[in-house]
Amino acid sequence: MSNLASLSSWARNVAPSPTLAVDAKAKALKAAGKDVVGFGVGEPDFDTPQFIKDACAKALAEGQTKYAPTPGIPALRKAIAEDYTRRGFTGIADANVVVSPGGKMSCYLAILATISPGDEVVIPAPFWVSYPEMVKLAGGVPKFINAEDVTGFKVTPSQLSAAITPKTRMVVLNSPSNPTGAVYSRAELEDLVAICVKANVWIMSDEIYENLVYDNQTTCSPATFSPEAARLTITVSGYAKSYSMTGWRLGTLVASDKALAAAVADLQSQISSNATTFAQFGALAVHQHPDKAKASLAEMCKAFDRRRLNLLAGLNAIPGLTCYRSQGAFYLFPNIKSFGLTSVQFADRLLEEELMAVVPGSAFGSEGYIRMSYATSDETIAKGLERLARFCSKLKKV
Repeated sequence: MSNLASLSSWARNVAPSPTLAVDAKAKALKAAGKDVVGFGVGEPDFDTPQFIKDACAKALAEGQTKYAPTPGIPALRKAIAEDYTRRGFTGIADANVVVSPGGKMSCYLAILATISPGDEVVIPAPFWVSYPEMVKLAGGVPKFINAEDVTGFKVTPSQLSAAITPKTRMVVLNSPSNPTGAVYSRAELEDLVAICVKANVWIMSDEIYENLVYDNQTTCSPATFSPEAARLTITVSGYAKSYSMTGWRLGTLVASDKALAAAVADLQSQISSNATTFAQFGALAVHQHPDKAKASLAEMCKAFDRRRLNLLAGLNAIPGLTCYRSQGAFYLFPNIKSFGLTSVQFADRLLEEELMAVVPGSAFGSEGYIRMSYATSDETIAKGLERLARFCSKLKKV
């Protein structure tokens, strides 16, 4: 029996993360001495703010190195509940909050707690690469609805209505979006949420990029729309993107249904026990020092906004490329359809010929695009635009 044959059906059928694969390949080339410019991984290039690191170091020095309660340390859960209450959530207390080892884990726990084998989960595309794999690992069936750049990468109420069947158990909403940076307006989200409420299906609202918006955009949470929406919404977020804490692995899950939150905590107790104890004290500092948190976030957003506009202008100046103006997160999702290559072919050749790493759009369920993260330096953006323009020029001459 081969090693592959001895694996479980889950292990054989799940796909590795394409974004992490691209990052690993770029890092391997860099380690070999190649001058690679990377636009692949969705990770802020800023350091974690010092006041957060100091709080974690203090917790370590004080011996906060033992098991913590599975749903999170009490002070952090209380602070999260209070924060969501200030933002318009109702009926949220400590018991509605679970702190997990990363936003990815929060999403997976939300799906595991609600999806049974055969249940359908509606996922708008372009989508974050892990949603479908998480659904499949829970035995569910991902069902996609597609949005293109001409509609701002947003699905319509009619598309959502047509996708919901008696087997639908959940709809995934992600605004601001990874990979497109699209931000749904409140009115647009209200129309989608109303359909979910009518169908009585769960809504997983992934709000990990909620603080990273530009062009005077604002974000909103489906759980604040109505009591019915609150009952059905599972809000997942975390500290990784807003405070450059990707390696800390701290995610949050908030559900107005306390029984659901308790089920999530029970699942976590068997999977990871708890999020790292001393790291949670770092996250607590975000809530204890809101002025410092706001200042660090503002500094990062200012840099991201400048990079966004520079990269956007540069992309749209390259013949054959068009790029939608994203208004959130730190991604652009340029259209490469005019070159006649698949997104994988385009990305592979770009890395091979110009040492430039991007993620093919097919990884996100949308062929004909590439994802570029501008969570990188201005120098890298300038160098990348030069290489991409040269590459596209060669393609147009073929």
